[in-house]
Amino acid sequence: QVQLVESGGGLVQAGGSLRLSCAASVSGRTFGDYHVSWFRQAPGKEREFVAIINQSGVTTEYADSVKGRFTISRDNAKNMVYLQMNSLKSEDTAVYNCAARTYYISRYYEQYDYWGQGTQVTVSS
Repeated sequence: QVQLVESGGGLVQAGGSLRLSCAASVSGRTFGDYHVSWFRQAPGKEREFVAIINQSGVTTEYADSVKGRFTISRDNAKNMVYLQMNSLKSEDTAVYNCAARTYYISRYYEQYDYWGQGTQVTVSS
């Protein structure tokens, strides 16, 4: 089982940067057994995939809307995943959640077993 806690959200001007963190508490397995993704949901919109990092950290994937601006990384020794967000735009405003799953990597939020409570990111234009 995994408990996830996000932090690092806030209010930033367009063009600015934020770094989100996802801290994991794991029982029964190790953190390195889990793929971790970031999703986001803006008011009135569906939850969307942002980025994923595989168990070892070697493989990453990004939504086209954030590619080249966001970077996902992890530190398995610290049970942490990070999302560095640069060149932020107003359309990046959303609640950001990290989520974890085993087996194969997936962009589909329905396939994730473990979720954090979310952190709000607001980008002012």
